[in-house]
Amino acid sequence: MPGIVAYGAYVPYFRLSRAEIARAWAGGPAPGERAVAAYDEDSLTMAVEAARDCLRGREASAVDGLYFASTTPPYKEKQSAATIAAVLGLPDSALTVDFSGSLRAGTNALAAALDAVAAGRAHTVLVVASDMRLGYPSGPAEVNLGDGAAALLVGSDQVLAELVRFDSRYYEIQDVWRSDRDTFVRSAEDRFATEAGYLKVMVESVSATLRSAGLRAEDIARVALNSPTPRQLRSLCQKLHFDEKSQVADVLHAAVGDTGCAMSLMSLVAQLEEAGADEMVLLASYGNGCDVVLFKTTDLIRTCRAARGVRGHINSKALMRNYEQYLRWRELLELQPPARPPLEMRAPSPAAQWREVSWELRLTGTKCRVCGTPQYPPQRVCVTCQSKDQMDPYRFTDVTARVFSFSHDYVMQTIDPPVTVTFVDFEGGGRLMCDMTDRDPAAVKVGMPVEMTFRRLYYVNGIYNYWWKCRPVRAMPGAEEG
Repeated sequence: MPGIVAYGAYVPYFRLSRAEIARAWAGGPAPGERAVAAYDEDSLTMAVEAARDCLRGREASAVDGLYFASTTPPYKEKQSAATIAAVLGLPDSALTVDFSGSLRAGTNALAAALDAVAAGRAHTVLVVASDMRLGYPSGPAEVNLGDGAAALLVGSDQVLAELVRFDSRYYEIQDVWRSDRDTFVRSAEDRFATEAGYLKVMVESVSATLRSAGLRAEDIARVALNSPTPRQLRSLCQKLHFDEKSQVADVLHAAVGDTGCAMSLMSLVAQLEEAGADEMVLLASYGNGCDVVLFKTTDLIRTCRAARGVRGHINSKALMRNYEQYLRWRELLELQPPARPPLEMRAPSPAAQWREVSWELRLTGTKCRVCGTPQYPPQRVCVTCQSKDQMDPYRFTDVTARVFSFSHDYVMQTIDPPVTVTFVDFEGGGRLMCDMTDRDPAAVKVGMPVEMTFRRLYYVNGIYNYWWKCRPVRAMPGAEEG
């Protein structure tokens, strides 16, 4: 029987206080925070982070497929799943698929993965859901939305949560949408969207699944749901007779926000982090219909936990300085252009990007077979023993490193000045020049430990240029490091 073999998540390091958003628009009290992807992050880079969290300690080469779900992919016409698979180092034969257009895209991708494994089409499939939606400035969505990603490895061996049943229904309604001409999420009148849409469909669908499975609300140990606001989640729990504290245990609304098509899967990850064996877990997501999934956990759930997961990432954070910083990061304000030559002078070359997939996207260097010294960038002659053409590929993505030297550039064009340029030395060997992100410029120092993170460098001529940066190692209070 197929099920979940591993899970992971990602929440950006930065949070914006909802009170700060209210201050900017002279609004009333607004409790909690929302997660904000940094200026160099998007749905693709967050998906990479969640996938790395899920696969930590596992061989990516053993994954047969990658399904990427997002309503905010970086390209309208270019497969993001292929890019993510290339970054992770999945085999060329892996099936890559993009799912989009609905807040159910995450569970739609999960359904396809479970079917592929059950049919024998694939042994393991990695499902990644990630969203970075924008609400109108001064509107309720700007306060309630948040950025984040979740990843589930689906397979039939060493299963942590076994599939019991998967039910789905569609429902045509214009309640929440964003057209191909829109930047911001639109919504119909709140009462109509809630009562005729979200509550109606979720209550009917979840109730039907419980009846078909011969279960009552109290038979479900844990419930994972997506919901636009805490109020709507509370109403849904009351109608379905779920206990909001013991069964639902919502950790996302107060600290992260509504993460779109990633929310239901992030909620599931948060529940699996706390689950015990032989527990019934219900997952439901809404978006022009409803997907309802029942899982039953196995004994393996106690011993196999995500390296960082939802709670670890929630506990590792820094508050943004102000609302204006958020506007700059989302490029919602037009800023004074730089005095330097225009950025188009550095337009990326598609041919060069294609040639450099292995050593750039995967951050792959070499390791000497003779003396064992890792080296980056890739070398033919070993810097230690001078052996020639005695090298094996060696990935640096998860290798610890320390800052060798750094400088802060206040002149170079960037949305978040200054640009912190570093040389980092990897443990065992290898030196890389790269930018540092998610940092406090005043706290950067020689010798500080850093880790690698996949980020967006810039956008020129319709092309997003991605590469690796370093960041200070994220402390994860209360999370198990793997």
